[in-house]
Amino acid sequence: MDVMTKNNGFTTSSEWKQKGDLIQVYNRKIFTIDTGGDHENCLIILHGFLTSSYDYNKILPELSKHYRVIIQDFIGFGFSDKLENKYLTIIDQTDYLLQLWKILDLKNITILAHDYGALVAKELLARQNSYITHLDIDKIIFCNGSMPLDQSYFLDTNDNYKNEVSKNMVTMLNSFGVYKKSMRKVFYNESLISDDELKVLWKLLEHNNGRDIINFTSNYIRERKIFWNRWVNALNETQIPVKLILSKKDNDTLEEDNIVKLITDKLTNNKTFWIEKSGHYPMLESPKRLIECILSN
Repeated sequence: MDVMTKNNGFTTSSEWKQKGDLIQVYNRKIFTIDTGGDHENCLIILHGFLTSSYDYNKILPELSKHYRVIIQDFIGFGFSDKLENKYLTIIDQTDYLLQLWKILDLKNITILAHDYGALVAKELLARQNSYITHLDIDKIIFCNGSMPLDQSYFLDTNDNYKNEVSKNMVTMLNSFGVYKKSMRKVFYNESLISDDELKVLWKLLEHNNGRDIINFTSNYIRERKIFWNRWVNALNETQIPVKLILSKKDNDTLEEDNIVKLITDKLTNNKTFWIEKSGHYPMLESPKRLIECILSN
């Protein structure tokens, strides 16, 4: 089936694009959806690596009943500008987003960050802690975040593992068939992600030669080593309430004993919610439960 065809409530790529606008930020255009504008409180959503805002198509309608929701594609992803032979660092992404949010005049902000987006959220915390930025942040929600807690992850003895991760990420994007197979593996119940949805995710990866970003996967992994102290200290020092939403069956995120370590050593003002039967993408696999966790006090 063509991904441009609507079927049984399925959101097509063209329908998703119509929900947002391309907003000029410095020298780039960022695809941004701004909905639920009557609400006083704002929810900013930061998506994961190699995906896009489309990950949240199932939960956006309900969240818009409770928040003004801002969800954007990072530069290099989705419908935002794609870069030719250039990797945009987490620092760069954060600079662009801060300017975007200034344009949108956002207040009473809750940030929901998944995977790659969690690194951007931690960079925001680092800047807030040092008073470089002055965002009106009420709360940060990390959903299956992407940040090793133990520096031993970055020892040279783990280089083969990290290289293998990078290689696997590149390989999965060689063709739609490989991509589909790889994506289904990170779902607890792979029947909950349809071929049509995967086709849209793939389409957004390919949009404007977007798959070129895979050449920089190793940069993304290296960044986490370079800024490890900065981002872990940001968690340790923040006074902003933090909520963790974690999937029990997510093989790509932290193991349960490390979660305990995170809660004990790094966060003092936090709450943790578990999603029992879900993999790395609860927004696609367990949308109702994820909404419950986001809206819970």
